[in-house]
Amino acid sequence: MARIYYNKDADLKVLKGKRVAVIGYGIQGRAQSLNLRDSGVDVVLGLNLKDETWKRAKADKMKIATIPEAVKSADIVMMLIPDEVQKAVYDKDVAPNLSKGMTLDFAHGFNIHFKRIVPPKNIDVIMVAPKGPGALVRETYLSGIGVPALVAVYQDHSGNAKKTALAIAKGLKATTRGVIETTFDEETETDLFGEQADLCGGASELVKKSFEVLVEAGYQPEIAYFEVLHELKLIIDLVQKGGIEGMWDGVSNTAEYGGRTRGPVIIDDVVKARMKILLADIQSGKFAREWVAEHKAGMPTLTRLREEGEKSQIEVVGRRIRKMFE
Repeated sequence: MARIYYNKDADLKVLKGKRVAVIGYGIQGRAQSLNLRDSGVDVVLGLNLKDETWKRAKADKMKIATIPEAVKSADIVMMLIPDEVQKAVYDKDVAPNLSKGMTLDFAHGFNIHFKRIVPPKNIDVIMVAPKGPGALVRETYLSGIGVPALVAVYQDHSGNAKKTALAIAKGLKATTRGVIETTFDEETETDLFGEQADLCGGASELVKKSFEVLVEAGYQPEIAYFEVLHELKLIIDLVQKGGIEGMWDGVSNTAEYGGRTRGPVIIDDVVKARMKILLADIQSGKFAREWVAEHKAGMPTLTRLREEGEKSQIEVVGRRIRKMFE
């Protein structure tokens, strides 16, 4: 069983007298830095001055510095920029300004786990990963409840790395809901697998193929869209609230019988075997190497797939349908 920590297990005083440098002010950077600031933590942002994120941070009345200046002035450095650019920023602006006894924090273990970033041995390396998008991390903080999070310790030079991670989690209000202890390896591999096999890749492809089957069989695209995509949120809301069995309680007997008997016909052992191939590619680092190479090449594959997606029939129909709900 995973260990879960709550407010009583974390102490914000661990951060008293310490400065936290947050690198980045995007989806997670803004939410986490605002939450920590409002929890009484001394936060400075490390940004490229005068860009759009700098303007937004200035409007939010945050302390701002260049990345090297922010790192030099800090005790804790939070790397909250996209995975694909972390190594370049770390090598150029962060690593040269780290000193003994500092703490390096991540919200995702990708660059540490795949050894793209190799930190010095004389610092702590931790992870605090809120389990929600930045907007929700901020919104739930303001409402006093927070979102759950994961914490992990990769390197404990000081002997207090976990206490620091839990203090950050408390500053985000994550310990109000609960913080699960994990490892960098486990978080990275399960996160990538979930994105590819289920949450992003598998779910979207299942919806698209379902849509295509109905349209190719002569059904109206608008009706197909409603049946295979629009109503998906209603089902996922039921799953999130009560689990898969709770979802079955919330649908008709007809839907339950059809779903329980036909679902395994679609998602069968052949699909499961392909999922194992995806997981093996993640565990071996094959996917990480592919993604790094894609980014270095200017993301030609991702750009092409985005363009194709925008032009697809399900998206064209969807834009029309969604206007009905505005």
